[in-house]
Amino acid sequence: MNNKDERYLNVTLKNEEPEKDKIVISFSGIFRTLKKYLPIWVVTAVVSALLIFSGIAVFKRDEHKNLTALISFTFNGVEKGQDPVGNEFDVNVVKNPAVIEAALTEMGLGLDELENIRRNITFEGIIPTDAIDKITAYKSIYDEGTSASLSAAQEMLQVEYFPTQFKVNFNYSETEFSDSEAAQFLNTMLDCYRDAFFEKYGYNQALGSAAASINYTDYDYAEALDLFSSTLSSLKSYVDTLAGEDTTRFRSTETGYTFADLSDSIAALRNMDLDIISSYITVNNVTKDKDELIHYYEYRIESLSREKIIAEERLASITESFNAYEKDQIIIFGNGTDDTNTEATITSDQYNQLIDQKIAAQTQVSTTTQQIAFYNERIKNLKAKPAANDANIERVEADLASLNEKINTLIEDINTTADEYYETVSFANAYNILVPASASALSSLKSSIKDSILPILVVEALLFVVYICFACVKSTIQENAKASVTAGGKNDDEDENEENSKSKTE
Repeated sequence: MNNKDERYLNVTLKNEEPEKDKIVISFSGIFRTLKKYLPIWVVTAVVSALLIFSGIAVFKRDEHKNLTALISFTFNGVEKGQDPVGNEFDVNVVKNPAVIEAALTEMGLGLDELENIRRNITFEGIIPTDAIDKITAYKSIYDEGTSASLSAAQEMLQVEYFPTQFKVNFNYSETEFSDSEAAQFLNTMLDCYRDAFFEKYGYNQALGSAAASINYTDYDYAEALDLFSSTLSSLKSYVDTLAGEDTTRFRSTETGYTFADLSDSIAALRNMDLDIISSYITVNNVTKDKDELIHYYEYRIESLSREKIIAEERLASITESFNAYEKDQIIIFGNGTDDTNTEATITSDQYNQLIDQKIAAQTQVSTTTQQIAFYNERIKNLKAKPAANDANIERVEADLASLNEKINTLIEDINTTADEYYETVSFANAYNILVPASASALSSLKSSIKDSILPILVVEALLFVVYICFACVKSTIQENAKASVTAGGKNDDEDENEENSKSKTE
């Protein structure tokens, strides 16, 4: 009987041991668990995404307070890094304090934040892809270390690009501007720079304003004439320069003048009005103080004599260089039918510059010589004749007043014509606002979404992994619990059958 018990015990151990180590994994059970907890995962994922987006929008709101505009320059020389007059061009002049002040004033705002605004405006030059490709190509050749490395290095040293388009970045997080106010200010500032650009590189308004602001009545009559003569000379030089640059025969729609017309008007004032008044003053000795005027003429003669000596020395030096200059020679070989070759000489820019310098020096010598002779003649007349009477003085004063009015009108016409020329012809596309700044709730929303994408993806991926793992673990636990219950039921039946077998055996 004991032997039988041992046999039954051994059978029981063999049957129970594998059941304890067995782990049941049901994919259908996992799917059911995933389906069951799917709404909870969806709600958790959506809430997490909203919380992340809101947090980033709040904590990074200052980083989103950044506006961008795009401007361009297309005048001659900008591709070489030069401004319209040949000096070094610096795009930071766009945020010049005077320009910012003009923009704030136009918007009716105070100047308290002027420096803070200027500090937070930056520029970023845009380099075209073809220029980048060229620089990259030389860099590639240089890195290869071939026999062409030296020449490639020399080429690289010569490759230099100056951008003509710039991004204007304005970070207004440190200002009190709202989004719309910041955009309005930046666009206003860029518009104000257009006026500053034309004022600096267009018509010389400082010259016109200075000439108009001088009170000629503070001077003696002859001195006032010299003042008018100097003003007319400056205006004519400026107008003639514009006429030489103008290849379109520009005619102003506001004044109706071309630059040639304005030059003729200046010449008429000089040759008619100015000369007539000058001759009348000289012939009649019209002066406020005869002795003081003589001293003035003597001073002018001394000053002009020094200028003449300098001009003569400069002319001699230029003439010596001009005579010693050798033109470049080129040889044109025959076409093979004969033995004759042709030699020719060509000039260079340096040679042409010497010619221009020589002409300018000769003109200065001649002008100073004529002025010295003219002042000597005036001194001679003042000493030889008595001073003018009251009638002569009244006539000169009336003529000078009329001349002053004509010159002021002429300055206004030149100003208007030159401004229109620069804005519509010469500098029509010199400065452009390609893309103005814009600020809206949509742009801030886009920035927040852009910053939130990566964090949201990371968190959502982690939640999904947790969701899958939870479903697998939950399903496995449930399935194994079911298996244990089933196995337990089977073991009870086996025990009952065993007991019945024992009874029958006994």
